[in-house]
Amino acid sequence: MHPSPSAPAHRVARLAGAAVIALVCLLAGLSVPGQARVFDPKTYTLANGLQVVVIENHRAPIVTHMIWYKVGAADESAGESGNAHFLEHLMFKGTKTLKPGEFSQIIAQNGGQENAFTSYDYTAYYQTVASDRLEIVMRYEADRMANLVLTDAVVLPERDVILEERRSRVDNEPGSLLRETMQSVLYLNHPYRLPVIGWEHEIRSLSTETALAFYRRWYAPNNAVLVVAGDVDASEVLRLAAMYYGKVPAKAVPERRRPTEPPQHAARRVILHSARVRQPSLSITYVAPGHNSPGGKHAYALQVLDQILGGGSTSRLYRALVVEQGLAAGTGSSYDPTAVDLSSFDFYASPRPDVDMAKLEEALRAELGRVMRDGVTEDEVALAKRQLQAQAVFARDSLNTAPNIFGRALASGRTVEDVETWPERIGAVTVEQVDAAARATLRDEQSVTGLLLPEPTT
Repeated sequence: MHPSPSAPAHRVARLAGAAVIALVCLLAGLSVPGQARVFDPKTYTLANGLQVVVIENHRAPIVTHMIWYKVGAADESAGESGNAHFLEHLMFKGTKTLKPGEFSQIIAQNGGQENAFTSYDYTAYYQTVASDRLEIVMRYEADRMANLVLTDAVVLPERDVILEERRSRVDNEPGSLLRETMQSVLYLNHPYRLPVIGWEHEIRSLSTETALAFYRRWYAPNNAVLVVAGDVDASEVLRLAAMYYGKVPAKAVPERRRPTEPPQHAARRVILHSARVRQPSLSITYVAPGHNSPGGKHAYALQVLDQILGGGSTSRLYRALVVEQGLAAGTGSSYDPTAVDLSSFDFYASPRPDVDMAKLEEALRAELGRVMRDGVTEDEVALAKRQLQAQAVFARDSLNTAPNIFGRALASGRTVEDVETWPERIGAVTVEQVDAAARATLRDEQSVTGLLLPEPTT
């Protein structure tokens, strides 16, 4: 990620209707959104293949601009782990017209915030600025989509920055090391097993050439999604997108070819002892389907199951482990089906002082066994669905939520309609579907258990 300053706000000018009609005629493939259910986005596709999503939100005179590339750490070449994240850093190092760091300076001078992030399936760059500064952002973001300039003089020092980032955020953090190790054994063959930041020895081998090759292979308008949300007029956003991004030529982008995951037959266990550990923790992670992977039919039911088991102080795990048995200081679960391929279903718990970890693990497994054996109830499913659907209502209040939801979905192979109909699809989930999803997913042979413990006393 990249450091960022803070931001004020203003208004944006509106585009005349006749100009909009003329502009639309120049575009290839304007898509008319269906009946809005959550964010009411306007969606377009420019002639060069760039998908544009606009969410108008006039509560404050600011705008968030995000460009999402459909490429991430899982698309790297063998032996180049960390290359996608490396390029994310280097995208701030200048173009044919901007000096290294000048884009960031321009955003700061205009009172904006900016940053970027890399995941397994996508890389995103974003800015939040006053509405009347949107054109500045588009001009320079489109510039670095096509005109990045890299030399060893800027690349090699940035590689040292990433090595230090790895040392501080992973190597010196026992929890991060445990998660990295668990991820590496959760998947037997899929590149999701590799750390997004990269293995240290492979980061050291990254270079100007590896970064530029990745940039030239994947960074193109037809492999990107532009999401703009805030106090804007959709027609004005479309005009600016066509003016700046529309000039970037499309190019051939390779198909995402990733190794598939074989059947798993044995549970794994990872134990990390460290003198830095002050609070022990227990994690159990299962390979789970994403929307696009085999078993994707279970994705909505698994979201309901996640809410039932680990969704806050009313969840099964909290009531059982924290309130009733008094074993855990905290507990919960996590599942997100938004991925190009597989996902994971995660459970975690931390013990109260003097509680034996074996007893905590036994209690957590007993609760998972109970849901596998007895299933869930009609009342639990109804409550979980209401809670999830309420989250969709509250999501409209935030300027940043909508662009993140749409960007992640569209960069991972989902559609605008998938996002907009999410409350309906959650509402249609049945008890039988939740039970079937639990039994298909929470299987020991496709799990990794992680224990984070202090150094044993002698």
